Amino acid sequence: MKLIRYGMAGKEKPGVQLEDGSRIDIQGFGEDYDENFFGSDGVQRLQEWLDDNKEFCTKIPDDVRLGAPLVRPSKIVCVGLNYAKHAAESGMALPKEPVLFFKSTSAIVGPNDDLIIPKGSEKTDWEVELAVVIGKKASYVSEADAIDHVAGYVLHNDYSERAFQIEKEGQWCKGKGCDTFAPIGPFIATKDEIDNPNDLKLWLTLNGEMVQNSATSDFIFNIQQVVSYISQFMTLLPGDIISTGTPSGVGLGFEPPKYLKPGDVVELGIEGLGTSKQVARAFEG
Repeated sequence: MKLIRYGMAGKEKPGVQLEDGSRIDIQGFGEDYDENFFGSDGVQRLQEWLDDNKEFCTKIPDDVRLGAPLVRPSKIVCVGLNYAKHAAESGMALPKEPVLFFKSTSAIVGPNDDLIIPKGSEKTDWEVELAVVIGKKASYVSEADAIDHVAGYVLHNDYSERAFQIEKEGQWCKGKGCDTFAPIGPFIATKDEIDNPNDLKLWLTLNGEMVQNSATSDFIFNIQQVVSYISQFMTLLPGDIISTGTPSGVGLGFEPPKYLKPGDVVELGIEGLGTSKQVARAFEG
């Protein structure tokens, strides 16, 4: 199943994308895609509801805006330097265990919303990433049981302001949590739709030029390892997002580096998880 949310920003409604690509409203189900939904077998309950009610659901026009396909989660946990080539292009040593940081949930926007280059930014960068949506509370989970705690997978662009992230004092979160820096979607694919999340092609283009083109088979730490590892340090709640890192090809790694400017168009996708597109705009205000 593919879970979507649609409508004006801040007023999104839940829906489902069907196998033929059409979209239907599921407000009659009575729930949105939040912690309670994911933590109470919502995916299974929704499937059972659809079996009886799909034919009565209203179709969603193709031109309606898509929002992030879940209600703002309690946290976004990100894994840094999780592809060997990306660690090399960043000039950093290969990590011996997952590098973790948080990304602000207020950065979440729809998959095709504009990217706002932050005030004072000169080094805004792109990062295509596979994100995991937690489906069951996870604390001290083993690698063998990790996938049992996953609801599904979603496309994420982990935008980063490199000067804020690297050149200022303190942690990476300064360069990761700016408004619009977490476009999510177009949909959450439930885990039954993805045979092997550790072997998916992912890519990103800048103004039509391919700059990232890799596969999750290049993970240093795979999905099971990452979910288990993070759960040793914090409880993952239903609906939480884990963003699993980006491959090589980010702007920081070019010689000289490339960074986003107003008018740039970023498009990205992951096998089985659709595509998204953001147009960069300068901060106003």
